Amino acid sequence: MSELQTLTTIAVSHRAAGVVQVTMARPAVFNAFDEVMIAELDAVFAELGADPAVRVIVLAGEGKHFSAGADLKWMQRASAASREWNLDDARRFAAMLSRIENCPKPTLARVQGAALGGGVGLACVCDIAIAADNASFAVSEARFGILPAVIGPYLTNAVGKRQALRLALTTTRIAAPEALAIGLVQQVVALDELDAAIDATVKELLVGGPNSQREIKALYAQFEVGGVTPEVRELTAQTISRVRGTDEAREGFAAFLGKRPANWIPE
Repeated sequence: MSELQTLTTIAVSHRAAGVVQVTMARPAVFNAFDEVMIAELDAVFAELGADPAVRVIVLAGEGKHFSAGADLKWMQRASAASREWNLDDARRFAAMLSRIENCPKPTLARVQGAALGGGVGLACVCDIAIAADNASFAVSEARFGILPAVIGPYLTNAVGKRQALRLALTTTRIAAPEALAIGLVQQVVALDELDAAIDATVKELLVGGPNSQREIKALYAQFEVGGVTPEVRELTAQTISRVRGTDEAREGFAAFLGKRPANWIPE
């Protein structure tokens, strides 16, 4: 990866063949992000998303905490800057979150310790979030006289509108079991079992065809919760009819009928 040579706030490593871990590496400030980390996350996810050798991406935080959200020194600078500067800055943050959510590869958030403000947003934009039992979550922006605007749509998609409003309005900190109950994360395990849980989910993801997973993400991004319209029915019919004729589909059916692993599953 070309970006690896210039990174200063994140580290990129290989967990296994085809599995890349992107680690926020500012543990002294609990992996709070600023302009530099936002730019680096955006660039790295763009590069990993386009790399055919990458199958799964894990987003993690170095040290005791996942992410404390926005760096308060960065926010303080923003409060003194012009509206035009703030708009450009917010657009870069919004683009980074969208980059992760729309990454064509399956993404997992590995959450331990605190996930605050934008750190909650980072967990929400990943396809799957697995938390340690010591994890806690707070949508804390209102405490500083601002609001969780850019992460708001992703938070709402994860937990629903009423829970998102409660978390944003009260800024209450919730523990991992409640985060699981409301859909903010999909699994909670003991801290010393967190990596094993990540690896188990990665193993499940590697069984799926990479093209089929890319198609799933692209199709499901177009769904809204609610009634299924004729347009949505036609979209789903057009998509499956196209994907059934791909080389990957032919290999998948041949492997199943031949009682052998498909050629995309690592040995």
